[in-house]
Amino acid sequence: MSNELGSLFGLFALVPILLYLLILAFSIWFIFRTIRFMNEKTMLDQARNEKLDALIKVMQEKSGE
Repeated sequence: MSNELGSLFGLFALVPILLYLLILAFSIWFIFRTIRFMNEKTMLDQARNEKLDALIKVMQEKSGE
């Protein structure tokens, strides 16, 4: 009975460590996903701004005629 209780207590001692590692791994994953999202968003915003600039030029040319 004593050995079973000791091994069970040892198992519960690992739970906070595993929880800490899980939170750490999730945090690292979240940071990398956020960085990737922001890079994609920046590229898409640049493409949209270029298209808007082209549209503005066309609109100005048409209004100048």
